[in-house]
Amino acid sequence: MKSLRAILSLLVLCGLCAAPLCAQSLDAQKQKKEKIEQEIRFLDKQLKSLGDRHRSTTEHLTLVQKKVSARRSLLGRIDSQIRSLDAQIDLKRMEIQRTQAELDTLGGYYERLVYNAYKNRDTKVWFMYVLGSESIGQGYRRLNYFRNLSDAVSDQASRIRETRERLETERASLEASRAELRSLRGEREKEYRELVSDEKQSRTLIKQISKDQKKYRKDLAAKRKEVENLNRQIARLVASTVAADKRAKDMVDTTLSGEFAQNRGRLGWPVNEGVITDHFGVHYHPVYKNIRLPENNGITISTNQGAEVYSVFDGVVKQIVVIPGYNQCVLIQHGKYYTFYCKLGGVTVKPGQKVRSGESIGYLQPDGNVSTLHFQIWDGTKKQDPEKWLKR
Repeated sequence: MKSLRAILSLLVLCGLCAAPLCAQSLDAQKQKKEKIEQEIRFLDKQLKSLGDRHRSTTEHLTLVQKKVSARRSLLGRIDSQIRSLDAQIDLKRMEIQRTQAELDTLGGYYERLVYNAYKNRDTKVWFMYVLGSESIGQGYRRLNYFRNLSDAVSDQASRIRETRERLETERASLEASRAELRSLRGEREKEYRELVSDEKQSRTLIKQISKDQKKYRKDLAAKRKEVENLNRQIARLVASTVAADKRAKDMVDTTLSGEFAQNRGRLGWPVNEGVITDHFGVHYHPVYKNIRLPENNGITISTNQGAEVYSVFDGVVKQIVVIPGYNQCVLIQHGKYYTFYCKLGGVTVKPGQKVRSGESIGYLQPDGNVSTLHFQIWDGTKKQDPEKWLKR
């Protein structure tokens, strides 16, 4: 019996230690879930903003597939939250059982105290009992007994009242967790229905796009020329800038280079909000799996119509150029690193101007009711994957 009580006490202690960790985990899950929900809302807005000419295009399909992926992640987060809440509810049940057992013990002890106080309620009996002591020491002890009995009754009543209040608080917290769990399960069912709908839309778009492979191949050939031209021009611009600095014996700002490098994975985004629709490197078409897409030396971000563009770090504007298919482009130097921003409809900086991190450098050219930014990062003459540098 003693060993059983020891095991139960150990389980309760472990539960009390795990409760704060469980709460922290649940808070982290909620933050990640909110971020995914925000991305889904933005994707919905972008899809609604696409004009009729973008319907049944790969751009439309990409946004729908991004939403499907985000929706799956959201379901995963909700499932994780449900598991965490289940664990939290179990811990709260254990705590309630422990508090109830404590209350039962206090109640039993209180009954005995009240009974003893009742038996000795006559002050004359107390007085005679003290006077009948065989010594002063014994009389003093008897007097203290009656005093302590009264204090113990009062103290025990206070402890019972506090324990009952704690028990009610724990029960209310348990009910709140159960209500949250019910809400989450309802939300999961809704999100699952949305996921099924999004996947159906994706399959429909794939069927529509696959009917017109000839037209797509023609459009892709033109797009490939634009991308290859962009890649050549940016590589040439970066190489010529590096070479010019060497010829002029300009010292590269090593401090700025170091600061830029230290912010890998923490650079601010070049737009306020957006979603990456074309990733770095070589990829294949989402419908025509055998068709290789033009190599992307950066990333493409779908954002709001005419959105402002910001420098991702402190630097100096080196060049502003116009490239066919990509509108105005701005090259900014950050020590030995360079960032490139394309598809701007207007530029608010000039060559040689120093810019701060987060400073506006222009705004994007509208494309229907949306805009896209092409963004690149270079380490000297080595192209980088911007997703590894930007804050997630």
